[in-house]
Amino acid sequence: MFRLDAKTALVTGGGKGIGQAISERFAKQGARVYILDVDEKGAAETIGRIQEAGGIGFFEPCDVTRPAQVREAVDSIAAAAGSIDIVVNNAGIAHIGTAESTTPEDLDRLLDVNVKGVAHVLRATLPHLKEKGGAVLNMASVAAFVGLNDRFAYSATKGAVATMTLSVAKDYLSYGIRCNSISPGRVHTPFVDGFLKQNYPGREAEMFEKLALTQPIGRMAEPEEIACLALYLCSDEASFITGSDFPIDGGFKTLNT
Repeated sequence: MFRLDAKTALVTGGGKGIGQAISERFAKQGARVYILDVDEKGAAETIGRIQEAGGIGFFEPCDVTRPAQVREAVDSIAAAAGSIDIVVNNAGIAHIGTAESTTPEDLDRLLDVNVKGVAHVLRATLPHLKEKGGAVLNMASVAAFVGLNDRFAYSATKGAVATMTLSVAKDYLSYGIRCNSISPGRVHTPFVDGFLKQNYPGREAEMFEKLALTQPIGRMAEPEEIACLALYLCSDEASFITGSDFPIDGGFKTLNT
């Protein structure tokens, strides 16, 4: 079950964190994985790990905020692989701030990556997916559905991702294209470690524990746990699922009071 043999998967932001885990998991299940990322070092490391494990992986340098660059990379992948079967819109950036402290420049930066970046990738990949159907998976967030402190711009962009997911699912049903989203809670990624080091020097362990305990389950998720859900939703076993968002948040959305 959950094999991706002979399928071509495109993963944005696959150089680290959740994207890295998804790329490695998909390759392990037989997919040809193409990573689109601006992080050349991280992407090269991920591809190396995939190849060392016997999988097939490639790296296409690409900034998702630049539509022409996205189109060129996607068309190159489709020509080389013969098809695109799976698209994972994982690339994204975070921001800490309220409606007052978030500057117009902050908001533009998040919209460019988290919203327009997803739209650029969709616009470039959907014509290829329409040829024989496929799966699109967008990375939303629990922040799209619950109120979080100091996440004004980030929450707005992830809410947009969730609703874009519904739109694509509706518009492309007749082409055999499924589109879903995942909404993680806190996940232990390099971003979390960097955030704690920058904002709480000397108190990293204390603050990590505090953040972990905001999930009712008592810990943060590991990237591999998100990757396993991504694998299911992009596999043929999920062929009856489209237009849905899947929280994977340790009970954060429903059990916090």
